[in-house]
Amino acid sequence: MTELVIETTDLRKEYRSRKGRFVAVKGLSLEVPRGGVHGFLGPNGSGKTTTIRMLLGLARASSGRMMLFGHEVPKQLPTVVRRVGAIVEQPKFMPGFTGRNNLMLLARTIGEGRSKVDEVIDTVGLTGRDQDRYRSYSLGMKQRLAIAGALLKDPELLILDEPTNGLDPSGIREIRETIRTLGESGVTVLLSSHILAEVQQVCDGVSIIGHGSLLASGPVTEVVGARASTGVRVGLADLAAGASTLQQAGYDVRRETEHLVVNSSVDPAALTELLSHAGLYVNELTPVRADLETVFLELTEADRQETL
Repeated sequence: MTELVIETTDLRKEYRSRKGRFVAVKGLSLEVPRGGVHGFLGPNGSGKTTTIRMLLGLARASSGRMMLFGHEVPKQLPTVVRRVGAIVEQPKFMPGFTGRNNLMLLARTIGEGRSKVDEVIDTVGLTGRDQDRYRSYSLGMKQRLAIAGALLKDPELLILDEPTNGLDPSGIREIRETIRTLGESGVTVLLSSHILAEVQQVCDGVSIIGHGSLLASGPVTEVVGARASTGVRVGLADLAAGASTLQQAGYDVRRETEHLVVNSSVDPAALTELLSHAGLYVNELTPVRADLETVFLELTEADRQETL
C-alpha cells in the first residue's frame, strides 16, 4: 500500500464576516503519496493556500481531518514539524547580509553548521553567488535562497506555494530544475502553482481543486489521458470550405488561425477521403496532444458552471 505523506478527509474551512459566511475549503479529501513532485492546482480563490495554511497549523480547520506522515495535525504537529519545510509567504532575509550569512543565521537556530549550509547552497545552485548580498539577488535567486533555507532541516516534505510568482522565464526554469532535483532526491514536494506548463514538466502527480473541492487527482499521465478531449489538426488551403464540408458530415469542427481542429476521435483516412471527394486536399493532419492545461480548463470551467 502506498504511504501517504499528506491526507485530508472532508476538510472544511469557513470564514465569517459582517457580510455572512464564506466557505474557502469544502469537504476536501486529498492524498499525496511519498516521493516525487505533486502539483496542487486550482484557480485563484479555490482554496489552495488556505489548505496549505491549515496543514501547517497557520489556520484552524472548521471541520474534517488532516494527517502528515500518519500523524493527525494540528494536534500532533510538534511531532512532525521537523520533517516539513515550507514556503508559503515571502521569507524575510537581511538585505545587507550575503546569502550565505542569511542561511548561517537560520542554521544556528536549528543547531546546524557550516557543512549543512554548504550542502543546501549547492542543492539550489547558488554556489559562487552565496557571498553576494541578498539585496543584489534576482527574484529567482531569492526564491532559491528561500528553498535553501527550508532545506536546512532536511525535510521529507517540502511545501511550495506559488514559488514562481513574478519570475521571468529564466527564473522559472531555475526553480523548475531545483524542484525536479529535489523530487528525484527523495524529497516529497507539494507544489502549488498556476503555471500549468511548468507543472506538467516537473510533476509526477497532480490534484486539481475548484471552489474548495477536489475535481481530479492522480498521476499526471492518468489525469491527462482520462480527461482531456482528443482530436486532429487539419491543414487546408480553403479552411472555410473544409469546415463546412466536415460540419455537414457531422464532425465537431472549430477553426483556428491557420488550420481546423476536429474534436473527438476520428479516422484520419475517412476524414481525408471525405475532403478529397469535395476537391479539398489536406496539407497537414496531426493529432491534438492532450495537456494539463486542457484538463484544468475543462474541469474548472465545468465546476464554475455548476456553481452559477
